[in-house]
Amino acid sequence: MQPDIRKIVSYREDTLIEGHKPADTPLEMIAVAAVLTNPWTARFVGGLGPEIRAFGPVLGALLTDRITRIAGGGARIEVFGKAGVVGLEGEVEHASGLIHTLRFGNHFRAAVGAKSYLAFANIRAAANTAIQIPLMDKNDAGRRSHYHTIQFAIADAPRAHEIVVALGAATGGRPHHRIGDRCQDIKELGHDLDNPVAV
Repeated sequence: MQPDIRKIVSYREDTLIEGHKPADTPLEMIAVAAVLTNPWTARFVGGLGPEIRAFGPVLGALLTDRITRIAGGGARIEVFGKAGVVGLEGEVEHASGLIHTLRFGNHFRAAVGAKSYLAFANIRAAANTAIQIPLMDKNDAGRRSHYHTIQFAIADAPRAHEIVVALGAATGGRPHHRIGDRCQDIKELGHDLDNPVAV
């Protein structure tokens, strides 16, 4: 069983100036997406496992290879995330099923040497909807300087019977980041790092 992939889309942006000030190092942000037929479309399917187990490794390997190649290698990626967008005849559960499996995400984690989980978004939408992939530091989920969102659209996807599965990446934090970090907040509030909300 293989995913029926209609197209693969790549998106890249390089930020040279942010806030009227040149970036010390240009920020590279990249997304890659596969547009595939939804195997569960227009009907209720009780168990999604067979397709998840079959499609997850294929999509994970394909998109990871593509995004790391565009980035110039996994070591250059500091920030990462994933997204799934199901067409209007599907369920959000269908998009979730294909991205929320280690069979998919572990390819990307291994390629970039990550410890964190992948930030994620999963929605149902029509073609040409803005696909937003939240991104965070690959090793420190609380590193605010590396919170990004990459956004792009595919003019003809997802069609009603399709799913878009995407990975996103960046090569660093926001240019000129200056809002502090989570650990500093916790110290200032007098809370424990292991219990930051003091409950």
